[in-house]
Amino acid sequence: MPTQRLTIIQFVDKYVEKYSSNVFLWEKRGKEWTQTTFAATREEGCRIGAGLMALGLQKGEKVSLLSEGRNLWITGELGILYAGAVNVPLSVKLEESNDLVFRIKHSDSKYVMVSAQQLPKIRKILPELPLVEKVIVLDDLPEYGEKEIPVSEIMDMGDTFLREHGEMFRQRYGSVGPDDYATISYTSGTTADPKGILLTHRNYTANVEQAQSVIGVTPQDRMLIILPLDHCFAHVAGFYTMMSYGASIGTVPAGRTPMEALRNIPMSIQELKPTVMLSVPALAKNFKKNIEAGVRAKGPKVEKLYHTALKMAIEYNKEGYNKGGFSQLWKKPVLALFDRLIFKSVRQALGGQMRFFVGGGALLDIDLQRYYYAIGIPMYQGYGLSEATPIISANAPARHILGSSGCVVKPMDIKICDADGKELPYGEKGEIVIRGENVMAGYWKNPKATAETVVDGWLHTGDMGYMRDKDFLYVVGRFKSLLISADGEKYSPEGIEESLVENSKYIDQVVLHNSQDPYTIALLVPNKDALKAYVKETAPELAPDSEEAKKLMLGKIQNEVDSYRKGGKNYGAFPERWLPAAVCVLPEPFTEQNHMVNSTMKIVRGKVEQAYQERMAYAYTPEGKNIVNRMNMESL
Repeated sequence: MPTQRLTIIQFVDKYVEKYSSNVFLWEKRGKEWTQTTFAATREEGCRIGAGLMALGLQKGEKVSLLSEGRNLWITGELGILYAGAVNVPLSVKLEESNDLVFRIKHSDSKYVMVSAQQLPKIRKILPELPLVEKVIVLDDLPEYGEKEIPVSEIMDMGDTFLREHGEMFRQRYGSVGPDDYATISYTSGTTADPKGILLTHRNYTANVEQAQSVIGVTPQDRMLIILPLDHCFAHVAGFYTMMSYGASIGTVPAGRTPMEALRNIPMSIQELKPTVMLSVPALAKNFKKNIEAGVRAKGPKVEKLYHTALKMAIEYNKEGYNKGGFSQLWKKPVLALFDRLIFKSVRQALGGQMRFFVGGGALLDIDLQRYYYAIGIPMYQGYGLSEATPIISANAPARHILGSSGCVVKPMDIKICDADGKELPYGEKGEIVIRGENVMAGYWKNPKATAETVVDGWLHTGDMGYMRDKDFLYVVGRFKSLLISADGEKYSPEGIEESLVENSKYIDQVVLHNSQDPYTIALLVPNKDALKAYVKETAPELAPDSEEAKKLMLGKIQNEVDSYRKGGKNYGAFPERWLPAAVCVLPEPFTEQNHMVNSTMKIVRGKVEQAYQERMAYAYTPEGKNIVNRMNMESL
């Protein structure tokens, strides 16, 4: 019997009936964490939805939502969907007025829902948005500007509307079909203008059903959502998947500044004590740094014991699915003791009740996966993209292989194709191509990009990977971001880039480039503090900004790169011909502010290469090929 193609509204109704008195939302107000049940969540969504109808919102119209993660983000979205409209979730990281203007205009949004903290951005650009009729503010303010209305007033209007026109409201949400648009989710724009990904009601409910084939939680589980809710991964794996299990979600208090919001994460973890969280590599690295700083603070004895325990646990666990084994039996009781003595207190840094993370975004390197597995909070890597609503594969407690991108969700078709679109056998690398009910409806107002991306129902992800067997997928980089040598041979740079950053404290970020050139070059962001410390240690008599000190620093960077060549400690990790023969040391890091990093913290190659065109040309000259050159000296 085919499954029923639910809308998000039917989906919410189904799980609210099932778990009505369970807590669904946790939110910190003042000093206390408040609880909102499943039933109360839907009720608030309906009040907002009816209020939006009273305001004049028509079926199919667009509402932009710009807010930090909080209860009203979730009930606000439900209100938009119950009113038969389309949510356009926007990232709070969008500073540039043109970024926001483009998305609100391009989506034809007639209404904007916004938190008080984000309101100044909207006020600034409102004159450029003639189509916007009302700005709904999610907080009570002493006074409101023109077109502004508080959400509390919308809810009061909703109460009246439900009393007087309840049947009209039910007809509206009852008329929504599974193929109606639910959201327009804008890409972070790694290339030209961001594209609006059209996701239908069925895209969402299908992807939750698919996710259940790999990820399992219980109604007792609590997730703290630390990723922005406009992010498709947090949206589906957080909000809707947790709802389908009768489990609960909490959001981190916003804080008045981005720094304060970051500081609120550890506090929220300690207070809410989540059992599961979603993570991206940048967060995983941060948590590890904090944990290790805590261990160091306990003195050299504890630190030594910790490293001994860590080493043994990593050896014992192997890739997770094959851990232990007869020859390692003796380690089991020793590890249980280490766990009580060391790892139990290490886990307190993450609240003490964490069972596992679900990792998404970019690939988390295997060493970090092994680390979290060893301390008893595995970070199960998954893979997906917004165009696939987003979950394509995931590791989970029941089935996992560290280093893989997990088990492919079911039901969904997947194939690996070469550049000509021919399907490849298991083990061979090519482009990941999928087909299923989670594939987007297309790009809003962009038929050309839609036709290039979805061909005969198959979504071409642009990512490169291979299937180990029918279940396990390995994602190895971008299909398109390849190094191409002068003779046309291709190689994916990601492994080399990650390894350089991971293995050297002197290198913070790196992008490799070779587009049919004589050799590969590295665009490299140095860690200036580590280099200064190195100079102080090896040549304390030199002033850190002297020419001699800078030459020493450049020599150190060159040594780090050369460690992958013959005779170096990392020799053999990668084919030598793809290692950078020239290094451009850059004056500033890649950040969201300079647009070289997108909102999921991935480096945007195109933007980096565009910004440093001259530097790259110089690196292909004899003078620029030598690391000790005037431009590199100036960058330090």
